[in-house]
Amino acid sequence: MMPTDEAERPGLAGASVVKTAEPLPAERDAGIGLSARTVEYLADCKGEPAWLRAQRLEALRAFTGAERSVRWAPPLLGELPFDTLRYYSAPARARRQAGGDGSAPTRRLLDALDVAREETEFLGGVQAQVDGEVVYDSLQDAWARAGVVFVDSTRGLTDYGALFRPHFGTVVPRDENVFTRLNAAVFSGGSFIYVPPGVKLTAPLKCFMHLQAGGGSQFGRTLIVAGTGAEVTFFESCTSVARPGAALHCAVGEFVLGPGARLNYVALQNWQPNVFNLAILRARLAAGASVQWIDCNVGGRLTMKYPCALLEGEGASAEAVSITVARTGQHHDSGAKMFHRAPRTSSTIISKSVSLGEGRAGYRGWVDIPATVRGCRNHTECDALLLDATSRTDTYPAIQVRGQDNIAQHEASVSRLDAEQIFYMRQRGLREPDARALSVNGFVNDLVQRFPLQYSREIKRLIELEMSGSVG
Repeated sequence: MMPTDEAERPGLAGASVVKTAEPLPAERDAGIGLSARTVEYLADCKGEPAWLRAQRLEALRAFTGAERSVRWAPPLLGELPFDTLRYYSAPARARRQAGGDGSAPTRRLLDALDVAREETEFLGGVQAQVDGEVVYDSLQDAWARAGVVFVDSTRGLTDYGALFRPHFGTVVPRDENVFTRLNAAVFSGGSFIYVPPGVKLTAPLKCFMHLQAGGGSQFGRTLIVAGTGAEVTFFESCTSVARPGAALHCAVGEFVLGPGARLNYVALQNWQPNVFNLAILRARLAAGASVQWIDCNVGGRLTMKYPCALLEGEGASAEAVSITVARTGQHHDSGAKMFHRAPRTSSTIISKSVSLGEGRAGYRGWVDIPATVRGCRNHTECDALLLDATSRTDTYPAIQVRGQDNIAQHEASVSRLDAEQIFYMRQRGLREPDARALSVNGFVNDLVQRFPLQYSREIKRLIELEMSGSVG
């Protein structure tokens, strides 16, 4: 395990190391625990309108009165200490001109995350969220002139209400489950992206998510709206600092794609071992629209993440590609959900998981093609690699296909690390950790190539570090 007084863990997409000797000072802090006072404090800090404050309090009452356990969830979820978390805290915002107000320490953290370099080299816009708030954001002038909006959720509600409010809470209802209620009560940060009809963003937008202390939490609320024929690529990078106490990332993402629109959503999550990662991501697709989820989960205590596509327009398509690596003390429970609600829609789910030590990885998927649609196609593929006799993998595929001319395919495999292959590589001069890393990278290589180049390099390096035992 890493020392708790300093964190050194690989950064994301080019950031080599994230180092912070001490957490950034909190400019706002609602304290420990969740109550109406917490919600009132958060709403006061943001200057929110009465209608939103009322929605938050209603969601809090629903969360407080609901059972916090989830019947089918991994047992580790029961370890989440709801009563000892800080539900809203945030450091000072970084300003473009160095100055007071606590912005200089925030700027140093952004430099450690490599925000400036990526912003300059290849991104069309960037955001950085530390704990409960976005502390830095930018958008290239050319895209702003084209009508693209890229702001945090608070500004989406207040400054772009006509674009934001008609879709807010329509894809993921507030009262759907215990965690949507919790997010609705205390959401803060997250991104609002609006791409006008016909605008094709050729440079990705990116959000850096960083949790800096044990007992901290993030409740981002992301909304992406892409008009007819619009295209956008969104990157999400997640890091944290290793400190005593559990931390929680409980995000909700809603994505509304108009006819012929396209969204590429790429996420690399590299949490420290104290983080519970519970993310609800769902897209609603009109005719001819497409979404591609590309996801890699490394680190964390527990991950529960199942991107979902509602294929509501004829000819819509969705693809979910995921890689997970679970080591001792970690459980990754991930997969995807595809609901075909229009004719001639198609979906693909491809999942690869690696378990080592006493780590546990699982695939959980749901594909539904009802009798009311025709000409629909699904292909589901989940493969698992076990590196040790004590590691574990589970697969829970649910595929319901009815009606005429609808086809679903499913294939799965479980394999163990080839001891003979490792022996062969060691005889050629490789150390055992290097041989194991080479084998694992070979297992996931076809999916790694689907990631953008700057991510694929980072994934391979993270796997190498996982195999060497120098991370986590």
